[in-house]
Amino acid sequence: MTQQPSSAAHEPSVLTRVWSVLGTVVAPATFVTAILFYFGYVTTRAQYLYFGVDVDLLGYSTQEFVMRSPQPLLVPMLAVLLVGAALVLADAALRRRLAGAPEPVVHRWTLASTVGGAVVLAVGVALIVAYPALAAWAPYPLVTPLVIGVGSAGLAYGLTWSHRRRATAAHAAGADGTQGPTPGTDPARTAVLLLVLTVVASLFWATGTVAEWTGRGQAKALARDLGGLPAVVVDTPQQLEVGDPAVVEEDLAAGDGAYRYRYRGLRLLVEGGGSLFLIPERWSPHGSTLVVPLDDVRVKLRFVNDPP
Repeated sequence: MTQQPSSAAHEPSVLTRVWSVLGTVVAPATFVTAILFYFGYVTTRAQYLYFGVDVDLLGYSTQEFVMRSPQPLLVPMLAVLLVGAALVLADAALRRRLAGAPEPVVHRWTLASTVGGAVVLAVGVALIVAYPALAAWAPYPLVTPLVIGVGSAGLAYGLTWSHRRRATAAHAAGADGTQGPTPGTDPARTAVLLLVLTVVASLFWATGTVAEWTGRGQAKALARDLGGLPAVVVDTPQQLEVGDPAVVEEDLAAGDGAYRYRYRGLRLLVEGGGSLFLIPERWSPHGSTLVVPLDDVRVKLRFVNDPP
């Protein structure tokens, strides 16, 4: 008897099915904009939080956060695209190799992928449960989502192969004239979709961690050399409690009296929300940030090229 071609061989891959569902639920443009906004926000928040400034006080728009996202997203996006391309090619090669393989070989591969993915996923869940004990471990926010993502992907792939084997068996039973399994909803297919969404959530977590580290790294690099920030001289009628030895206070009592005190040694960190955020030119993590409202007529600001 001539062997009939398997219907499972013509099924779209799990990646194709998941992409179709995501494309139906979320418009691509909206999805991309949401990603750019999220990672721009995470990076900017981590960068300015290092200097003690809450990014929500700056009043940035969605467009401004989107414009700040390409740098922190570049490396993770390249990594995801390259890994995704490699997985698609590996899946195609494996499908061709196992197309004519004996049933025991396919069964062993399916079992190995399913059990291996479940074990790795269990390790990821254990890492989440153990968070109170591992919170101080620096790589935790990156290792945990990667372990969960790899385990979920392996388990989803094993379940996908298991579904293909059942579809092949049902097709063969129908070709032989016997009644195959009763059609119905396969829980494995729902589980695969949920696992793939878990992979997507894990990628968000991991890439968000990279974006946060990038923002903090940018802040530390800036703190090591503040020479690129504009120098500012502040004149006020009242004494300011700056509390930083890098900021020099000068008494102007002998002047015209409009402004009694002058402060040097400040740099403009950022402007936003109608205020200027000034920091000492020799910054330390224990330094202070001076907030000067732009509409405060009692404060006179002068930007200088070189601090006097």
